[in-house]
Amino acid sequence: MTQIERIKEMEQRMDKTSAAVMHLSAALDEYGHKTMTAREIIDYMETLRNDEQRRVLMRFFKTGPGEYGEGDEFLGLKVPQTREVVRAVAKDIALEEVPELLLSKWHEVRLCGLLILVARFEQLATKRLSNDEAAIRRRDEILAMYLHYAEQANNWDLVDLSAPKILGHWLLLPTALGDEYKRQVLDNLAKSSNLWRQRISIVCTWKTSWAGDPSWCLRYAEMHLHHPHDLMHKAVGWMLREMGKRCGIDLLRDFLRQHIHEMPRTTLRYAIEKMSDDERQAWMSADRK
Repeated sequence: MTQIERIKEMEQRMDKTSAAVMHLSAALDEYGHKTMTAREIIDYMETLRNDEQRRVLMRFFKTGPGEYGEGDEFLGLKVPQTREVVRAVAKDIALEEVPELLLSKWHEVRLCGLLILVARFEQLATKRLSNDEAAIRRRDEILAMYLHYAEQANNWDLVDLSAPKILGHWLLLPTALGDEYKRQVLDNLAKSSNLWRQRISIVCTWKTSWAGDPSWCLRYAEMHLHHPHDLMHKAVGWMLREMGKRCGIDLLRDFLRQHIHEMPRTTLRYAIEKMSDDERQAWMSADRK
């Protein structure tokens, strides 16, 4: 592709993005800038359907028979389009409208619902509100909704875009439910028979590791070490890598030394990705059962 062709492609993408923003503004005008209901949001998002992009996404997210995303339905929206909707409605939409979004058959609508929960949680998690009793209760309510509908986050992108920012952040903040409840929540997720609940229990530790607490990652990485699914192998390795990056590379090395002989190769490869070439080679060639 020539430079001129690249520029034209970028211009086309910008035109499509601008058109989507204008379309959303028109939709809000149609509703008189009143708070949109879940049904109105779904109706609007359905107008953005792109069948060509839909086919691409359904292949990418493995929606075929026997694949991990079997049966998932896509509108063909790109993530920035969904985020634009979230920015427009998250502040004012009633929380009780969100379950209708989470229960939608459309992947992008469920993502919209999850990102609305993220936005609402973050509004209540500022330094000024971290110890505010009303904010604590409302954060707990959002968490309860997230956990209740956790299985609706039924693909890796839905988990990864929501778990750290809701559950992971909640672990770092005061709760009216007690600190012991925090571990109980993650234990229940980790021991679930549902793949996506299990992934939530490890991916949420991205937030705690980046806050300097390695304990959550180490506990659930060990718990999931023998998980049979490749998506979990990747998630555990990714979270171990992030923990080592933020909490100390020696903690990661200690974990690897302890578990090297039982760790899936994919998990190991993801965990050591940012190490030097020589160290990666040494870990990958270590004696393994």
